[in-house]
Amino acid sequence: MANERVIVIGAGGISNAWFPPIRKETLTVAAVVDLRLEAAQGRIDEHHLAGAKAFNDVDKALAETKADFVVDLTIPDAHCEVTCKALKAGFHVVGEKPMAGTMEQARKMVKTSEETGKLYMVSQSRRWDSRHIAIERQIVDQSIGRLTTLNCDFFLGTHFGGFRDEMPSPLILDMAIHHFDLARMFAHQDPISVYAEEFNPHGSWYKGDVAANCLFEMTDGVRFAYRGSWCAEGCHTGWNGDWRAIGDKGTIVYDSDKNIRGEVVTGNEGFSRAKAPLSLETPEIEAAGMHGALREMLHFLRTGKRPQTECHDNIKSLAMVFAAIESAKRGTRVKLSEV
Repeated sequence: MANERVIVIGAGGISNAWFPPIRKETLTVAAVVDLRLEAAQGRIDEHHLAGAKAFNDVDKALAETKADFVVDLTIPDAHCEVTCKALKAGFHVVGEKPMAGTMEQARKMVKTSEETGKLYMVSQSRRWDSRHIAIERQIVDQSIGRLTTLNCDFFLGTHFGGFRDEMPSPLILDMAIHHFDLARMFAHQDPISVYAEEFNPHGSWYKGDVAANCLFEMTDGVRFAYRGSWCAEGCHTGWNGDWRAIGDKGTIVYDSDKNIRGEVVTGNEGFSRAKAPLSLETPEIEAAGMHGALREMLHFLRTGKRPQTECHDNIKSLAMVFAAIESAKRGTRVKLSEV
């Protein structure tokens, strides 16, 4: 299959990150849909999408447009309705994160994917990053021995404006999903339980709790500790978070979205054992970020191989989000099975 046809639903700012790779893959954009018809037409004109039709009605667009898959770029609270409509209309779907606004919605989306036989995958864009793939490979290959601990710090002062300023849990729901999913990617382990607190620091310009501390227990005895804030002015971390992966024979440190280094123990005597630098090679990848997600969808369409962020897997990352939020509400440890 070549020159697949795609319907893009949602013409907000995030769409500008999707249209360039869509065009690079020489796909045909059959339709662009947005509640504001002028916004949909504006993206068509801006990205020179010849032949694309603008719609402001999702049902009408899905009924009248022939396409191979849908890209859902709507706001999180709209993901469930839009994706389920697209699946029921016979389209495969790749959607922006987070998967849904609630676990109930997410389970409905998974069920709809099963009932329709159509694939639904989530674009966890940070999985398609050469640095993250390098870290994953080192951990999986046990270059630092058996993994015991993952730590992630994430501190930025972000003045978005718009819907994030009004969300009750903007950091955990809209951003930490990336870091939680990376923890699963790095460790190849799944979450069991979490103890978390959310809070809104003095001076915050957000309505909801925009800072959090979380401690996850994962399978194989791994612990994942997360500290983050979206209203931390000064001395920022990278957007991917600053990481420390500790194994029983060494450590990998990753910070500022670029610096990766590691050490492994080489001696077996003394108060502090002798160590040596870990050789870390970053692989070359052809498509990063959203482009990587798009490539995985196309690979599925052409070969049938299911993407790594297919909904049955990605719902585990979303469960980390809602378990953390629930733990903060209860003030106690919460098992992932409870959400």
